Amino acid sequence: SLDLIMNLKGLDLKKPEHQVNIFVTLQYGTGKDVSVCALVDLDLASKAREVCDETITIDQFERFKSKAEAKKLAKKHDFFIAQSSIMPKVATVFGRYLGPKGKMPNPKIGSVVTPASNIKQLCDQLKRTILLVTKNEPTIKCRIGNEDTKDEEAIDNIMTIYNNVMQKLPNDKQNIKSVMLKLTMGHSFAIGSEESTGETKGKVKTEIKAPEPKSKEKEESKPKSRKKGK
Repeated sequence: SLDLIMNLKGLDLKKPEHQVNIFVTLQYGTGKDVSVCALVDLDLASKAREVCDETITIDQFERFKSKAEAKKLAKKHDFFIAQSSIMPKVATVFGRYLGPKGKMPNPKIGSVVTPASNIKQLCDQLKRTILLVTKNEPTIKCRIGNEDTKDEEAIDNIMTIYNNVMQKLPNDKQNIKSVMLKLTMGHSFAIGSEESTGETKGKVKTEIKAPEPKSKEKEESKPKSRKKGK
């Protein structure tokens, strides 16, 4: 996988306003298989089964009163969607297991649904959605692709994450210490600055920027080469 690490500074994580805990939907997927589970009433069951990896109806909730079964389900799927009319029951049975993992159905990302909801569209969106969170350290780590991801797609995902995190911080980019990019089990490189590696004696400069259109003014401002004798 291709991983992004954002090191933050100047934050007091004991203050809620300094914490980052946001869902971000990327334009491109991360190359990871994302699993979605539906918790619904009987009237929405057939619609959910068509697109979700697993559908659990309200009459099946009883077996998840077992702590082992509930914990197993919470670990099995990346996202959970729930029918709005049975949310109190969902919270009672699954809340203590989904909540700590950040997997509780959330209206902010549209995962609390009604029979009129477009569940297929929602599932497609969730498969491109990631959770960005500062836990016990001022660092955000997330997957943004894999080694086969196209450069422009990786850049788009990076810029989307960077901009969303920056807007959440109290002092915008002043709270961002560094941004690192790495392959799993590989060396990390600082984006936009020089970083020495463990295996190379020199330094490697890695820059990743959003594509910019060529400026006519920049082209014209380039100094023209002078001919000999002039």
